[in-house]
Amino acid sequence: MRGWALAAALSWVLAGAHVQAQEQRVSGDARELATWVVRSGDAAGRPYAIVDKKSARIHLFDARHQLVASSDVLLGQTVGDHTVEGVGQRTQEGRVGLHERTTPAGRFEIRPGRNDKGEHVLWLDYEAAFAIHRLRPGARLDQRLARLASPSPRDNRDTLGCVVVPVAFYLDQVQPLLSRRSVVYVLPEAGISQWAALDL
Repeated sequence: MRGWALAAALSWVLAGAHVQAQEQRVSGDARELATWVVRSGDAAGRPYAIVDKKSARIHLFDARHQLVASSDVLLGQTVGDHTVEGVGQRTQEGRVGLHERTTPAGRFEIRPGRNDKGEHVLWLDYEAAFAIHRLRPGARLDQRLARLASPSPRDNRDTLGCVVVPVAFYLDQVQPLLSRRSVVYVLPEAGISQWAALDL
């Protein structure tokens, strides 16, 4: 990245008091990771997203490192940064144990595709059935909508492990931006302090 472009990108991610950052509720951990993405060039000129599990938020950035949109998300019911071996197959069979319902941390290359219902999803780890997708209809829809609307991130633990976003946010923001070649960074449960410990 050219020096002027790097400086321009860093001007946002380093400005913790920036009005847009405040409006989008971007945590210090997410800003620090965004700064690392800019400095390292890790996204290689591609759009990317940061999933902040502590805040139960997702932040979308375009290829110029500009914050595009943010949203609350639902995450795996169980706290943990790992993927349990074989969980993808058990997900397809409908027998995922509670201890297996984690949202793994790390760096993921997006693979657009379809789930077993034919719905558009963004696969982060196809073998583990780990994806970003929209909120699905069902018997617990009202409960999940209430969890998304709650101001506390503690009650956003409601999935088998996938990152679930509101329907309109997925269709209007996530799908158009990330369906191209893109990267997703999922912060560990403990936040940025554990990022360096991940085996990326």
